[in-house]
Amino acid sequence: MANSLAASVPAGPVVATLAQRELVRFFRQRNRVIGALVQPIMFWLLFSAGLRGNDLGHAFFFPGTLAMILLFTAIFATISIIEDRREGFLQSVLVAPAPRWAMVLGKILGGASIAMLQALLFLALGWLTLGITSSILAVLMAIGLMAVMAIALTSLGFLIAWRMNSTQGFHAIMSVFLLPMWLLSGSLFPDDAGSWLTVLSRFNPLTYGVAGLRHYLQFKDSIVATDALPSLPICWLVTFGFAAVMLVLSWKIAETRTTGDLL
Repeated sequence: MANSLAASVPAGPVVATLAQRELVRFFRQRNRVIGALVQPIMFWLLFSAGLRGNDLGHAFFFPGTLAMILLFTAIFATISIIEDRREGFLQSVLVAPAPRWAMVLGKILGGASIAMLQALLFLALGWLTLGITSSILAVLMAIGLMAVMAIALTSLGFLIAWRMNSTQGFHAIMSVFLLPMWLLSGSLFPDDAGSWLTVLSRFNPLTYGVAGLRHYLQFKDSIVATDALPSLPICWLVTFGFAAVMLVLSWKIAETRTTGDLL
């Protein structure tokens, strides 16, 4: 009976409603909106100023900052899963006659949309201040790649948050997990074939998203070398694969019962 009811309820409205709820919750918390945008700008200005003496500056650091916005915003948006469980909302959604995957997709699309909104604002800022010389098609392709990255990273956050009962535990794991993931993505330092960090970064799926953005985004009076980077087809293939695997794992873990914190 329950299965037939779930199958008869259209998934589209469920996905759209849950995604909209994530956006409404985000915009009602102005401190999240301001903090999530100010922090990357601060990092961008400080690090690029320090790297300018080594022939690296805003143009090199900009794609890495976009990746940082997507990474931190997308994953921390999934804290709402823990909050929804505490408030009882998640339990109501789980017993509703709707497919479980619709709930997963709605939460992930909501978090990914929040990350994309902030990344697009930052991209517009870079366009105005740095002068992006890439073609319109290249910029649109970069935005498409950012969207896939946002879905992949939000799914990763969902995967971790689903097994957590406390925001403290979530923050503890993220503080150890997120920063190394970003640092090993090539966001701060150029590729060096002889460096063990470069070799290690090739096992980080975020590396290929950052590399793809470097291919697409070029700036006035500053050309970033892309010869040593993974090719664009490889960047898309790895990023799409990362997103697909994380989505499937999120759906599978949502089918299981939670028993407590991951640790």
